[in-house]
Amino acid sequence: MYATLTKYRHVFLIGLQSNLVYRWNFLIRGGFSLVRLAVVFILWGAVYAGNPEIGGYTVGQTFTYFVALIALQFLVGAFNEDYQIGEEIRNGLINQFLLKPINYYAYRFTVFASARAVSGLLILVPLLAVAPLLRAHLAFPGEPWRLVLCLPALTLAALLQFTLAYCFGLLAFWFLEIQGFVILSYAAETMLSGQIFPLDLLPPGLFHAAQLLPFYYMMYFPAGILTGRIDYAAAVHGFTLQVAWVVVLAVVAHFIWVNGLRKHTAVGG
Repeated sequence: MYATLTKYRHVFLIGLQSNLVYRWNFLIRGGFSLVRLAVVFILWGAVYAGNPEIGGYTVGQTFTYFVALIALQFLVGAFNEDYQIGEEIRNGLINQFLLKPINYYAYRFTVFASARAVSGLLILVPLLAVAPLLRAHLAFPGEPWRLVLCLPALTLAALLQFTLAYCFGLLAFWFLEIQGFVILSYAAETMLSGQIFPLDLLPPGLFHAAQLLPFYYMMYFPAGILTGRIDYAAAVHGFTLQVAWVVVLAVVAHFIWVNGLRKHTAVGG
């Protein structure tokens, strides 16, 4: 057990070093997120013009949701893991992992975690820079349990994001190009994870349908807990479905991996 932890600790540290090389890329991307945030403030400010509340939430609560969402995207979002996995399969680099006592899923998740540690810290720089301007417009709830439950929700959301990207990356065992699948997944995730608008503004039937999908638990669920859009009972119930989706996607990933190896021809690497 200790040897296994040591092995992946080294992978994590190497991943940190690699991602720190591209720290300016993450920082610039975080800076551009402020442009998106400005657009959010303009659009939703116009939507709330003359309306004290929409869907039971004030403009401050909606602004808080989108600020939290931007931070969470850098903490748990899978940016290009699917492409990296696909490239390792196409180039034969994956062969080295088939000959070593290392679990490829665990290896890739450790690399993903190291990247999110760097990007998650760097997004704080632009957010802290504009914090004095944002403070008067934000309304975070004060219940301590939200911070406590948000941590496991974020961990499970990261697992969901990564495992879905991992599954799409493994499609490179069968397809030379996976870009179409990745774009389709990204479009579905953007719409159904609450990145365009808070999902609780949907009609009740559509909102309940969205709660049955894994995308709901990738962004909206942790953001909703943190910003007060999800109450305690809904949070506890949501954890059950979030864990269930983690298990389902892990099983699907293992199935694709096993069948992909049967088709794989070890050339290069």
